[in-house]
Amino acid sequence: MVSSSHEAMHRIFQEYPELFSGVSEVLGVPFPPPISVQILPTDLTEARPLERRVDTLLLFDTQEEGSFLLAVEAQGKKDLSKPASWAYYLSYLYAKYQQPPMLLVICQDRSTAEWAARPVHIGPRQWASLTLRPLVAGPHNMPVIRTTVEARKDLALTTLAAITHADNPDVAAILKAVSSALRETPEELSHPLAELIAQGLGKRPAAHLWRHLMAVDVSFYKSPMSEEIRDEGRAQGRAEDILIVLEQRGIDVPGEARDRITGCGDPELLRQWLARAVTAPSAEEIFVEK
Repeated sequence: MVSSSHEAMHRIFQEYPELFSGVSEVLGVPFPPPISVQILPTDLTEARPLERRVDTLLLFDTQEEGSFLLAVEAQGKKDLSKPASWAYYLSYLYAKYQQPPMLLVICQDRSTAEWAARPVHIGPRQWASLTLRPLVAGPHNMPVIRTTVEARKDLALTTLAAITHADNPDVAAILKAVSSALRETPEELSHPLAELIAQGLGKRPAAHLWRHLMAVDVSFYKSPMSEEIRDEGRAQGRAEDILIVLEQRGIDVPGEARDRITGCGDPELLRQWLARAVTAPSAEEIFVEK
């Protein structure tokens, strides 16, 4: 199953294609800003039953360099089969579109990024017919943006940098800078970028920090994630109400019961427990269906 991190790392280029100019400059291989960008179908399947799909595929048209294809792949771990797939993608794209293709790989850990960046020579030792040279962005070369001023300069680049640095020890400062910058940004731009960060962080510890930053002022951020945050806030408040009612009635709340109450995220179930807490003879009785 494709993870949310995987989706965010390449889908951001669909939402903000001009991001590639910033990324390429950071990586030391600058490309001029495009005068137009077209999102192309990602299905590279041939007529025979062999399905191959690139994560994101874009056609860039520039005034200085002409047109070229950009295939973006999100890579979560080393996969020895990938170089062959990547070489196939580029060869197929060149044959289909008659445009020079290039591959950009986005990673969230240094070892995977360094592995992906190694040139792969395809052919006999004496003469490589093809050489695969992906351009790789990851925690080893993406900027660590810790200030709001720096984050504001290029919000799409800032978002991708934050995603690639999900495991950085200083991720709290990175996310704080992004959050502050987004609060000063129009909703039509800030909301999708905030959602991409939430997806990109996946189930990492940094995801909880990001949710907390968004919960500080959820009125700034309205999305499926913000609704989850509101639901969590309601559940937390209702759990506290249950404990207060039981304690005010002099009912002892053992550790196991307390953990069950505070660990419940179902607002409706908590509402039922709260109603029972008013008359239950013991904390355990609130869990008993009548």
